[in-house]
Amino acid sequence: MLFSSVIFLFYFLPIVLLMYYGTIFSRKLQNIILLIFSLFFYAWGESKVVLLLISSILINYIFALGIERYRRNEKVSKIIIIIMCTINLSLLFVFKYLGFVIRNINEMQSYQLVVPKLALPIGISFFTFKAISYVIDVYRGKCVAEKNPCYVGLYIAFFPQVLSGPISRYTEISEQILNRKETLRKFSVGCCRFIIGLSKKVLISSSMAVIVDRIFQMNSNIAIPISLAWLGSIAYTLQIFFDFSGYSDMAIGLGLMFGFKTNENFNYPYISKSITEFWRRWHISLSSWFRDYVYFPLGGSRVSNKDKVIRNLLVVWLLTGIWHGAEWTFIIWGLLNFVFITIEKVFSFEKLEINNKVRHIYALFIINLGWVLFRSKDLIEAGNYIGCMFGAKSNGFWSDYTFMFIKENLIFFIAAIIFSTPIAKKTNKFIVDSAPGHKVLEVIYPFVMILLFFICITYIIKGTYNPFIYFNF
Repeated sequence: MLFSSVIFLFYFLPIVLLMYYGTIFSRKLQNIILLIFSLFFYAWGESKVVLLLISSILINYIFALGIERYRRNEKVSKIIIIIMCTINLSLLFVFKYLGFVIRNINEMQSYQLVVPKLALPIGISFFTFKAISYVIDVYRGKCVAEKNPCYVGLYIAFFPQVLSGPISRYTEISEQILNRKETLRKFSVGCCRFIIGLSKKVLISSSMAVIVDRIFQMNSNIAIPISLAWLGSIAYTLQIFFDFSGYSDMAIGLGLMFGFKTNENFNYPYISKSITEFWRRWHISLSSWFRDYVYFPLGGSRVSNKDKVIRNLLVVWLLTGIWHGAEWTFIIWGLLNFVFITIEKVFSFEKLEINNKVRHIYALFIINLGWVLFRSKDLIEAGNYIGCMFGAKSNGFWSDYTFMFIKENLIFFIAAIIFSTPIAKKTNKFIVDSAPGHKVLEVIYPFVMILLFFICITYIIKGTYNPFIYFNF
């Protein structure tokens, strides 16, 4: 069930809100209602594998209780952690990577193994990482094992986050499960945040998606001109940002409607001046997950020599690439990030006296190339596309399609560039800080939100192309 669908906006969400606020006299009942509707939400698109989600909840609930019980026995606790990680990661491997591994084995062997046809459960990477972090945090003593399985279930399966994150920690919401406070301000801010995310997704990301799909499809038949190749890569750079940040905005907004506060997942990543800074701003919940549960346990940067720092970075970025998908393009994309982050760390890039504009251009250039790898179905397609970007295919420079795509989508390109920077945020703050402007904004802002919502609904009802990129992960 997509957030940007009629069934969610006009049936599922209103019913959940009515049921939730109709039982405001009982927090436990409200939590049960949220859990039931969260499982129903997941089962709507994944009816055959909702048992996998329920199993993940119950198994990790038991593991956490086991660690709590044997906390004083370090050996038993470590064995439980090892078994927990093995089971969780094995499930992830079977559903997401087994086919990829067997296909690669078949390419190296004379005999052919049968490639299993397993449907990839939507959001399995997200809810698996949430489950692992919960048990590890119990092991580290950062939180107490929850005795009520419904609350563990609500944390792992909460419908705003179950499909595409953010990957929240149990320590961030454990107190909120029983003691959160719903207010009119939270609800109104949540509604506005949801509408902003919906607009990012429906109006900008989906418009960019049409351009990207057309250009990549054209490149599969002929070598497209340089200008068209760059336009496609830039459009995808904008598409993936507004797709994922839009989903995160909607998830955060929905959480607020039910009284939950969720940490930010994006902080204007395209204003970054290095790849290291980019990953402090992009998909923050995933970056911090790998930092806390992989990089730091390996020793992080506090190791005896730089060789070990590079080893730790290699492990993290190899796993980051693998986490995103079972294809060599994702692995190479992860290694690309590793190479540049390692170079930046070894040469203390952020301390070098380099003009900020040069730094920014460098960062966007590498990010853009990385997204081409990310978008391509295989390394051959990625190589061909990047070759077209740099004129290696004798493909010429100009294309009438370039002008056509820009002309027909100019307003979306302008909006995408503006809203991928803090310009709008700073303008809003400037208006709010002035007394007259604040009063005007108080009157106008609700009408702008309502107008945006109705425009989005128009696009949705028209059946506008509406994919979610991160549902694949």
